[in-house]
Amino acid sequence: MQLTPSMQNFVLHWGDMGSKWGLNRSVAQIHALLHLSPEPLTAEEIATSLSLARSNISTGLKELAAWQLIRTSRKLGDRREYYTSIGDIFDLVEAVIAARRDREFTPTLAALRELQATAETDDTPPEVKTRLAETIEAMQQLDGWYQSIAALPRGTQLALLKTGATIGDLMAPAPKKKKKKKKADPEE
Repeated sequence: MQLTPSMQNFVLHWGDMGSKWGLNRSVAQIHALLHLSPEPLTAEEIATSLSLARSNISTGLKELAAWQLIRTSRKLGDRREYYTSIGDIFDLVEAVIAARRDREFTPTLAALRELQATAETDDTPPEVKTRLAETIEAMQQLDGWYQSIAALPRGTQLALLKTGATIGDLMAPAPKKKKKKKKADPEE
């Protein structure tokens, strides 16, 4: 796949962002290339397009498959595997959020619950127990909110996205007007 300057910049930027999100830079670049590609690509084509080692590509493809961000297919008469990214950006975001919840959020919530149970049997100060309980409650509320949103049909999710800030504006109290201070009269 021949990359235009714009495509190269997209791949490079996606790689930079991926490293900030906790992904290896080359893994994020592989994903960016697959996301842009109108046709499925083989590992060899990816390696050539990105000038990366074939072993690096194989490792990256395994990681992207574990995140469920790519799909693999085959063609009759061809032993190679072809790779594509999840095409719909909303499906992509949904897959990343679900994976991060499973890998990070859910285990943290479980660990906090265990800590809370242990804190009931040791000398943990009441203020710390309260802080743990507040943290768990907030995380449970966020998780419940996520599960409710994830269960909605895509059209409803998109409608919520479009109205996002408007809902906040409707629910928030009107800002208080600041009183203007009178300037001191220099002659007084």
